[in-house]
Amino acid sequence: MSTTSDATPAAPSVPAKPKAERWSFQWKELFSEVITSGLCTGCAGCVISCPHDVIGYDHTAGGYTPFHLEEELGLDNCVHGEKGCTSCTRACPRFRLWEPQADEHLFGREREDDEIAGIHGDILLTRASDDMVHRMGQDGGLVSAILIWAMQEGYIDGALTSYLEGGADSGSWKAVPGVASDRDEVLAAAGSRYTYSANTLAIDEALEKGLSKLALVGMSCQSSVPPVMWSRKVGKISKPIVFNIGLLCSKTFDDAIFEELFEAKYRLRKSEIVKMNIKGVFQIWMRDGSYHEVNLKECHAWTREGCTHCPDFAAEHADISTGGIGKDNDWTLTIVRTDLGREIIDRMIADGSIVARPGDEDPGAIALMRKLAEKSRSRWPQWAEPVVRLGLPEKKAKAKT
Repeated sequence: MSTTSDATPAAPSVPAKPKAERWSFQWKELFSEVITSGLCTGCAGCVISCPHDVIGYDHTAGGYTPFHLEEELGLDNCVHGEKGCTSCTRACPRFRLWEPQADEHLFGREREDDEIAGIHGDILLTRASDDMVHRMGQDGGLVSAILIWAMQEGYIDGALTSYLEGGADSGSWKAVPGVASDRDEVLAAAGSRYTYSANTLAIDEALEKGLSKLALVGMSCQSSVPPVMWSRKVGKISKPIVFNIGLLCSKTFDDAIFEELFEAKYRLRKSEIVKMNIKGVFQIWMRDGSYHEVNLKECHAWTREGCTHCPDFAAEHADISTGGIGKDNDWTLTIVRTDLGREIIDRMIADGSIVARPGDEDPGAIALMRKLAEKSRSRWPQWAEPVVRLGLPEKKAKAKT
């Protein structure tokens, strides 16, 4: 009898992939872990995602936070959440593993410890070729140029952005969410405010207008909303957002800064301010042609509460991240992050819509971006999700002698 066996050797056993945790988190967890803990940035992702319209938003100075509208279970719980609704936590870009989930969705991997400003491709210096767009936009006018071009080329039919309440000549300087769907509206929204507007809230207006392919222009916290929604499969509310422009942002200021600092100390009435910028100092241009600078240290007391723990300076989950931190006031530092971002930038350079230079022509701007990214990331609390602090030179406790 033969002693050999014709049986096929058994394949080595492969450990079963851990089953994904069932997503059961609702407003109750969001309220305790994000809203009241200090992690909430006021991005309004939870507000727009709520299918029951039971989350409101405080637009007043000192606010910019979501709150629950139903009182049946108190402010810290939700009837619909107790029945299984989880939309608000799925949409929140500060809840639990928000950063690695957005990274995996956009880039197919998590960022590494040397990517303190997020995963990206090329870094460029850009400016709009159109003189009017360049003049009316902030720094190089890139964001306005992109929106106008993307509408013309059919990538989008509108953009969620912000305007000045009452219009550019109102003198209010209160930023409010709004929709831009043509060149004139894009240019009317151009410029920086340095106070907060939850631009995601403009999505209802956009949908009412019948727009279905939207760009989101928002501060870094807002630019994480779409990929977090996509990653966690929040539902149809996320589908119209097809393009994402992030604004480099270390902080925004409470609206009270106009009366309590600029006017009270420097006699600069907000109704007479025509333009603002930050280049190491708070720059202010007045209607009478005068120019003024305010030390940023003086402004810190008016830092918006929602910014105090925000770890994302560089808008790490946008298709394209932009900011005016270079040495030149008329060029935009441009960080290309996704394939879509690369496609749009390449096409705009090729057809002359924008002018581009290598980012390393201004090494100081890139160094500053990384410095500010590290500074912002260090604000993320050590008691919160630890992966967000990856790459920081953590200080080790001194050993006791």
